[in-house]
Amino acid sequence: MSQKGFTVWFTGLPSSGKTTVSEILEKKLRARGLKVEVLDGDVVRTNLSKGLGFSKEDRDTNILRIGFVCHLLTRNDVIAIGAAISPYAEIRDRNRALIGNFIEVFVDTPLEECIRRDVKGLYKKALAGEMKGFTGVDDPYEAPANPEVRLDTVKNNPEQCADIILAKAAEMGYLE
Repeated sequence: MSQKGFTVWFTGLPSSGKTTVSEILEKKLRARGLKVEVLDGDVVRTNLSKGLGFSKEDRDTNILRIGFVCHLLTRNDVIAIGAAISPYAEIRDRNRALIGNFIEVFVDTPLEECIRRDVKGLYKKALAGEMKGFTGVDDPYEAPANPEVRLDTVKNNPEQCADIILAKAAEMGYLE
C-alpha cells in the first residue's frame, strides 16, 4: 500500500478541541502504519515562529509557515496535521491553494464551551481586559464557510471526531 500525502487543517477557537482531536487522529493514522506529522500551533510558535507576536501580520506569518511545512510534507507523501487557531479565512485559503490535498476541519465549538474548557485561563484574562487581541473575545475569528468537515465537539467525543475525519479522508480518496 502506497501512502498519499494530504493535509488535515484544523481551525477553531482557542480551547475548541483542535489539539485533542489532532492527537487522537495522529494515533489512529500511525496505527495504520502511515507517516504522520503534527504541527500544533503552540509547539510551532515555540520552535518555528519564536519571536512572532500576536498582531494580524504575525499571526498570518505563523499560519503561512505552518502551511508551507504542511505543503512540503504533503508533497512528500506524508500526512500533515495542522492544528492552529488560524482565525483568518484568507490565510487558510492561501494554504489550501498551496497544499492542494487539503481537508479543512472546522472544530465548531460554541464560545461558552471553549471558555468552560480553558485550562490556561486565557479567556478569563481576555474577558477581564487583562489580555488584548484574544481570538474570539476582542479579535475576530472567521469561521470557514465550506469546510470539508465540521466537528461538533459537544455532541461528539474526540474519538468520534477523529473517526469522522478518517471517513472524510477515505471518501476523498486520501486513505484506503
